[in-house]
Amino acid sequence: MKTALITGASGLLGRQVQRVFHLDGWKSIGTGLKRIDPPEVIRLDILNAKEIERVLDEVKPDVVVHCAANRFPDSCTANPEAAKQLNVDSSRALAEAATARGIFLVYISTDYVFSGIPGEAPYKPTSTTNPPNVYGQTKLDGEKAVLEAASKTGAKGKVVVLRVPVLYGSCDEPSDSAVNVLMSQLWAAQKLEDGEAKIKVDDYALRFPTNTADVGRVCRDISKFYLDPSNASHDLPSILQFSSEDMMTKWEICKTFAEIMGLPLDGMEPFKPEAESEDGVKRPYDCHLDTTALKELGVDVDTVDFRTWWRREVGAFK
Repeated sequence: MKTALITGASGLLGRQVQRVFHLDGWKSIGTGLKRIDPPEVIRLDILNAKEIERVLDEVKPDVVVHCAANRFPDSCTANPEAAKQLNVDSSRALAEAATARGIFLVYISTDYVFSGIPGEAPYKPTSTTNPPNVYGQTKLDGEKAVLEAASKTGAKGKVVVLRVPVLYGSCDEPSDSAVNVLMSQLWAAQKLEDGEAKIKVDDYALRFPTNTADVGRVCRDISKFYLDPSNASHDLPSILQFSSEDMMTKWEICKTFAEIMGLPLDGMEPFKPEAESEDGVKRPYDCHLDTTALKELGVDVDTVDFRTWWRREVGAFK
């Protein structure tokens, strides 16, 4: 039985990644800082390099999937140094410790490493990066840090960057996901009194919401492929990308939710935002990711249908 260690396993993505590995017969252990549940989810301060080494030596994983990150653009803009420590410095320390021990590492990155200006997408792994905000920059710097760590130790094929778009899935708090929270806003809109301002929803930027369970499956399949001894001599890509093809604006997501729930949209209205939003964070228009590199490895890039998943999630079976 192989062992997978999932950082950030109490978060939106990490819990699903851990679950997928577990269901596939792996010994799957997660890490968290506050929401821990030993022995399935153990405590790890990812900012502490010594703690990272201790956990790796205790668990002895074959694979580490690094999901822990500050993935909230507004938070990263408000405190860029803290974002750098979590998204860059801790990722470097984890990669150095993992590669020194011969452990395969999957670093979860983002489509926000690209500018997302109209006309550029879809982006290939080799496309020019140009993050539009602090979040994207720290994740790009994290990519460089983990790949440099692998290069310094000569750990060929031991570190892979996996870029993903905005995610949705089962979670404790809707605010954990920029997609899930739109369902909460739809419900909040039902409680507005006459005369109250409507909830404004972006109807400009294109998004490709991707389910966390699908990302977990891809992480597992990548791990199996790269750990397969028969592939050791191959020149495998160090950057991969995964995304659904469900293209929609946030307003279109809200319309889908309204149809599923049978709720009116009277309390919401679409708008075209300024280039820089009220929170000071510039967000891209279209960061659609090309998944060809994954397909060439034989990894299944199909995803659950957005509407189908949400109908099942809310019990809308009619």
